[in-house]
Amino acid sequence: MDTLAPVAMLVADVGEIDVGEVLLDLGIVLLLLAGLGRVAHRFGIPSIPLYLIAGLMLGEGGLIPIAAAEEFLHIGSEIGVVLLLLMLGLEYSPKDLRNGLKATWVGGIVDLVLNGGAGFAFGMLMGWSFTASLLMGGATYISSSGIIARLLEDFDRVANRETSTILSILVIEDVVMAVFLPIVAVLIVGASIAQGAIAMGIAIGVVAAAFMISAFFSSQVSAMIHSHSRELLLLGVLGLTFLVAGLADAVQVSAAVGAFLLGLTLSGQVAKDMHDLLPPLRDFFAGLFFVFFGLGIDPRDLVPVLLPALALAAVTALTKIVTGVFSARRAGVGPQGQWRTGLSLVPRGEFSIVLAGIGVAAGLTPQLGPVTAAYVLILAIVGSMLMRYANSIPNPLHRQVSPARPGRAT
Repeated sequence: MDTLAPVAMLVADVGEIDVGEVLLDLGIVLLLLAGLGRVAHRFGIPSIPLYLIAGLMLGEGGLIPIAAAEEFLHIGSEIGVVLLLLMLGLEYSPKDLRNGLKATWVGGIVDLVLNGGAGFAFGMLMGWSFTASLLMGGATYISSSGIIARLLEDFDRVANRETSTILSILVIEDVVMAVFLPIVAVLIVGASIAQGAIAMGIAIGVVAAAFMISAFFSSQVSAMIHSHSRELLLLGVLGLTFLVAGLADAVQVSAAVGAFLLGLTLSGQVAKDMHDLLPPLRDFFAGLFFVFFGLGIDPRDLVPVLLPALALAAVTALTKIVTGVFSARRAGVGPQGQWRTGLSLVPRGEFSIVLAGIGVAAGLTPQLGPVTAAYVLILAIVGSMLMRYANSIPNPLHRQVSPARPGRAT
């Protein structure tokens, strides 16, 4: 009888879940995404803003609230971000990223000062505490790797000259977050400085170790995971991806960065085969990510804080554009590529909401959550449109530089 106890417990847990209701909710979500995707394709606009609005419609306070499938959507959304960044990593080599980081580290400092500083100043002007203002600075600092990765793929810009600069900035931001989160823990929870320093050191050490493995053991890792069977290859790569992403998350490094670094490590035939196998899975789970993002925002909370959120969005959209232009120019990218870089960094997303959630859970200020939600929603939608029309929006940089010579990269 004892040997059947685990099975009995599993059956009991499943019995608490209304599987039919979960499937019904999931069917509604997927059919809605399919319809909105067709609309986006018909009018030549990005699908992400429509997916975000779908999440608002389906969440608490929306038109068709769903709850049964929310846990599945949460897990699916996390998988979506991991797969988006894994696919991006497969496009590049460790050398590409190393060169990009060398060229953009100064831009990373500019990014932190301009965008983190703007959010912190906003919080202080709103009369919030130092810690709440610091969290707002983190929310305005970090761009959405999930949204940006998806749009780079959608608009066929992965191979563009400026894309390595964009990815380098995103990686720098995540490394900064690995330092930032232990500091926030010390301020909120009252952990000791030594505990914060240990957590910070572990996170940075894990990132450094991942870089070393990518740089020196890429062929060995790829050979270990390679298989002529598509099924076994997919299972092996996904298993390793989720393992690495989980370990990265456990030490306060973004799971997405862990997946990106693994993508850098995989090379040769493995990378080529995964380009054929992963896109359908990536697109399915990425759609869930954007819906779940919208689900977490109650539309009723947005109206009272809309004006301050709009003002903050306008300022930090501009500071991100300045950051991108500066970084791309230092990397030798031409004027049009500089412009695309700046516009591509505008979207904010999932991690900004997480930071605000930490502050709300700690009881820092009730306004932090709604302001951040409105702010992120505005820049997720506006940023997506800016990326879509980056080549059509008048580029002020062309007035500051002489026309590019034939053959010069832009």
